Parts: sequence; structure tokens; C-alpha cells
Amino acid sequence: MTTGGGSDAGGGPGAGGGPDAGDGPDPGGGPGAGPGGGPGSLSGRAALITGASRGIGLAVAEALTADGAAVCVTARDPKGLADAVRRLGPRAIGCPGDVADPAHPEAAVARALAEFGRLDILVNNAATNAPLGPLMTVDPLAWRSAFTVNVEAPLRLTQAAWRAWMRDHGGAVVNICTEGTDGVGPGIGAYGTAKTALLRLTRQLAAELAPSVRVNAVSPGLVRTEMARFVWEPDEREIAATLPMARIGEPEDVAHAVRWLVSAEASWITGADLVVDGGRRVRAARRIG
Repeated sequence: MTTGGGSDAGGGPGAGGGPDAGDGPDPGGGPGAGPGGGPGSLSGRAALITGASRGIGLAVAEALTADGAAVCVTARDPKGLADAVRRLGPRAIGCPGDVADPAHPEAAVARALAEFGRLDILVNNAATNAPLGPLMTVDPLAWRSAFTVNVEAPLRLTQAAWRAWMRDHGGAVVNICTEGTDGVGPGIGAYGTAKTALLRLTRQLAAELAPSVRVNAVSPGLVRTEMARFVWEPDEREIAATLPMARIGEPEDVAHAVRWLVSAEASWITGADLVVDGGRRVRAARRIG
């Protein structure tokens, strides 16, 4: 069983102004990223990252700010989001809200543009792995909610970013999927199906929005997040022993992949799925002993 990235995004408060926003940070000078990766390579860029109060989303925000970007982060929990903004520093603002709320994508994009004057990067990380269990017992309304959060919300956010900035100025979108889209597993049918749909959406958007906007996916394997705790905590040592890299993932492993995909170093890459899974897909060929 594999649970990829994202923060659980069930019910929560509606979108609105972020905590600790102040007058808003300056994203820095320059029209675009520098010639490659590393410190300062995203100076002058502005990013919107959903589900970013913890886990993969927060790690992505930290990686982008470390490279000079200004970030607008969203999450359902206003207090957790305020803590994240303080941790991220002066180039970060927050916009609390639930991605399942149809009004939140527009509000989050508007918040980023109002503070930064631009929106170059969108990372769709917020997700839910509910409902868990066999599909024959799944409540159709819960199934619908999973698709609202995992598929519809990324589409709405991309549409909002496209209309408000990227159509005229370009940009990069990264959707956090899961390496589990290549197979099936017990109890995660709704999650796996929704994330597979998100991967298909990624490729469709990549074709439709090229050449001005690049759209890619990062698909984590088992990562040490709260959302996946029920998977890794009981059997971490045993799971790690089966992986060629001999450990489960950390949020930073995924963040590094996202940072590279939105940088100028990946400027000829779109419609790709970058799998970050510790070698899970090749472990059958690993020789033990």
C-alpha cells in the first residue's frame, strides 16, 4: 500500500486573507529564474502552494523560498498555516481555506497576485486519502469528495492561475500525484483512482497550455507525513528494508524534485511524471545478501 504526497484537505474554513500577512513581502527583482538551480535561482518568482502547513507542502515552500521565491501557502487550519508562515520567513504569506471550496482557488490566486504582483509557480499538493477501505463499501458522496479535492481543485487552481497571470506571462505547474498510479493496493482505491485521474489531467494540461506554461507531476512513494502515518509507522523498518534506497522518503526528497521541475534547468520538460519512490518500482531486481 502506497500513500503519496499532500495534506488532508477535508472540511475547513473558507478562503480569506492570510494570517501574519502584514503589507506583504517583495518577491525580489528580475523577471524570471536564474540560469539553473541553487540559492537565488528562483529570485523574482512567486509561487502558490496548497496544503502547505506541514509535510510535503511545507517542505516545498521551504525549498522554493531557499532559492529566492516568494510563496503564498494555503491550508485548512489557520493556526497551523500561521505557524508555517512564521517558519518560512519574510517572503511568505498565508491564505487559509479549503481547496474543496470552489471559491478558494480564485481567492488564493488573487491573494498571491495582490501581494507579489505575479504568479509564476503553482504546486497542487493538498490532497485527501479518504475514504479508505474496499470500493464496494465506499459511500458515493465520500468518493465524490475525494475527486473534488484531488482532481477538481487542481484544475480550478490551474484555471485561476492561467486566467490571472500565466496565460500572458508563462509559468510552471506541478501536481503532486503518487507512484501508486501504476498499480493497485488494498483499502486505497478511491485515493489511487483519483490520483491516477490527476496524472491524466497533468498530461492533458501540459498539452493544452504549452509552450508558455509547463505542467508536470511529482509522484512520491511512501513518505514520512502525517497523512501516511498509518502506513509507515507500524512497519517502517520492514518497509525500508524492501527498498533499494533502504529508507522511506522524507518530505524534503519530494521538495527537491519539485524545486528542480520549476527551475530553468527543467525548461524543456512538460507532461512528465517524476517518480520519487526510493526505487520501489525496481526493487524486484535487487539482489539481497
